[in-house]
Formats: sequence, structure tokens, C-alpha cells
Amino acid sequence: MTVCCHSASNGEDGWRQTVVPWRSFGPTGTGSTWDVGGVSISLFCPMGSSSSSRLFGTMAQALSSSSLTQPDPDLDEDQDLVEVEPEQLLRECEEALRRRPARPHRDLVQPKLLAPCSHQHNPSIRVLQWNILAQALGEGKDSFIRCPLEALSWHERKYQILEEILTYRPDIVCLQEVDHYYDTFQPIMARLGYHGNFLPKPWSPCLDVEHNNGPDGCALFYRRSRFHLHSTAHLRLSAMMLPTNQVAIAQTLRCLATGRQLCVAVTHLKARSGWERLRSAQGADLLQSLQGITAPGSGAGPGPVPLVVCGDFNAEPSEDVYRRFSSSPLGLSSAYKLLSGDGQMEPAYTSWKIRPSGESCSTLDYIWYSERALRVEALLDIPTEQQIGPDRLPSYHYPSDHLALLCDISFREGPHRLL
Repeated sequence: MTVCCHSASNGEDGWRQTVVPWRSFGPTGTGSTWDVGGVSISLFCPMGSSSSSRLFGTMAQALSSSSLTQPDPDLDEDQDLVEVEPEQLLRECEEALRRRPARPHRDLVQPKLLAPCSHQHNPSIRVLQWNILAQALGEGKDSFIRCPLEALSWHERKYQILEEILTYRPDIVCLQEVDHYYDTFQPIMARLGYHGNFLPKPWSPCLDVEHNNGPDGCALFYRRSRFHLHSTAHLRLSAMMLPTNQVAIAQTLRCLATGRQLCVAVTHLKARSGWERLRSAQGADLLQSLQGITAPGSGAGPGPVPLVVCGDFNAEPSEDVYRRFSSSPLGLSSAYKLLSGDGQMEPAYTSWKIRPSGESCSTLDYIWYSERALRVEALLDIPTEQQIGPDRLPSYHYPSDHLALLCDISFREGPHRLL
């Protein structure tokens, strides 16, 4: 495994780019000038955009103020930023999407087996997990035969993704297949009050697509008003002692409301059937790394650091990698099992797509959490088949082939119980 760690001290947050082979790539697309409030703003338009597209005021302000055309690991992207109002940006997203059908309505539900317990000194932490579908793959390689190309246009799809995030206002955001980090998500999320971290795949399939926007990878954002960064680890996952093309980010955060620490990890394991053994090995490697990162003495307290692991595991619950996580010494449990009546069954699906090879309805995405240290207070329910529609995902009303997962968690009282 290739690992790069960076610790933040004296109140300084930061990160260093992992030592991972990375194909060089240049900017693609065309430049455009937008007139916003009588002021001309020149912006780079990535793949899927159009010079005739309308860019709204808050979005233009965010993109023009701090976007990066290429990675700069030494840049403090959060310094001296004026935050934008989330409600205003949400209204602009809704205006940009006025010709599209509304997203499926989803309710935040309390698990039947649990009673709420959070209070002002231990407020819940909202975590979002989502494979947002890399733009290059959606338009190029993934062949969603029932989804019109127009529905995959980045100009509108980016608004759909942001609308989902803005609707639920998570404290922690874990994303996979991000290939517009530096020109879209980093500047906008920074202006919304988030600190971001990005790790591309060493050899992203996006780079094989003409007019790509660079490699896809994992991104992790946390709300600066809720957390202070303690440390970051960039992980290149290994299998049978050999490095693979999959990565993970693990960040140890200190909750400003409680003073307690939380380690959050985001990953995206190998896709496709036939690679079950590789996924299992990648999962074992990730668990071993996380065990070291969260071990007793690694945090501010004497016990292990509580853990949340979000990811597209590309694995059904019947696979070995799922069993590895559910039986790990880290004491992890899958949050979305709590939606079932007995708290033991995963949802029927988190991804539903139609490709030339056929229809696929699968449970692939998970939010794992330290059951002895954390409790789940609420979960975003799963849309019904009728809500998803006959053409499945992605579609005009939903921007990805994976559903966003979201849960509210809180610290259990008495950290001594972890020992």
C-alpha cells in the first residue's frame, strides 16, 4: 500500500499529494465569459458545458473565486473565503433545473429499533455517501442505454448533484467517481463552508475517454464549523502484496461540539463481476490500515478512535468483503441495515441501471460505523421502484446510477465503553 499522511497542528489544516503514479492531463473544453450582474467573468467550461449555458450568480462567484485548474497540494483553499448562502445557491440550482422533473422525494426516518438521544451538547453528525458518476464515464464508457445523452449533460447534472447536497446539508460528504473536483466541487464546497480532500485513481478509466476532465477519484468534505482536522491518510489499496488502482482517504477529525475524535474514510473498490477476490483483498488491506489509524493512543484519548467508513464497495452483502467488514475487530456495523424491520437486512438496492448487457439492481454502497461508540439516529429512505421509473438510473430526474445514502449519527455516552 502507498500511504501519504499529513498531520495538522497549531490550528493549521493541510494535505500532501500521495506518491501515486498519475497520468499527466491537460485542460479540456472551452473558455467562456459570463455576464453576472454587469460584471464579465471568464470561466473555464469543462466537458459537457456549452458557451451558451447560463451560469447563475452564486455559482459564478464560487467558481471564479477559488477554482484550481490543476492540483496544488500546498494551497490552503479555505483561507480568506467569503461563504455563500446555501439557500441562495439551492434556489439557483432549482431554477437551473426547472425544465427537469423533480428528484424522487425521500424521507429522513428514525430506525424503529432506536430512540433518539442527541442533545445540545452531543448534536448529531450528518454523513452523506454517494457515487456521483464520473462525467467522462457517464457520457463515454458506461453505456446507459435507457438514459438520453442530454440527461447526462454536465451543465445540468452538476446542479442536480449540488441540489442533493444542499437539500440535506450534511456535515461530512463522501463521494466517489469525482472527475470535476478542482473546477467544480472544491471551489463551491469551500464557499459553502467545507474543507475538501481529493485522491484520484492512479490509472483512471476516465483518461481513456476523449475530451476527459482528468482522472476520477474519491473526495471527502467536512464542515469547518463542526470539525477540526487532526490528520489525513491517503491510501492506495493493495491486494496480495500488489498495489491496485483503487484508493481511500481517511481523515481523523475533532468534533468541535463534543471535543471527541472521529475517523472518516471514503473508498471505492474494484468494479465488475469476477473480481470478488480482489475486492476482498482490498477490503482486508483497508481494514488493516484503518485499525492502525484508529488504534488506542492514536487520538486524543486512551481508547480507539470511532470510525465511519463510506464507500461504493461494488459488492453485494453476500460477498466476502462485506463479511470482512461486518466481522472486523473494529466493531463495524452497516447503518442501512437499520431500515429493515429487524435491523439485519440491507436495502434491496442502492444502484439500478440498464446497460447493453442487461438490467442490474444491486446493493453496492454502504455507510459502516463503530457500533460500540456511535449510534444511528436517522436514515434517508430508499426510493421505490415507481419513484425511480422504468428507465432506471441515471435519468432526467436523478444524476447518478447510484443512490445517495445519508445518516445522522451521534457519539454514545461514555467513551470508556470502547475499551
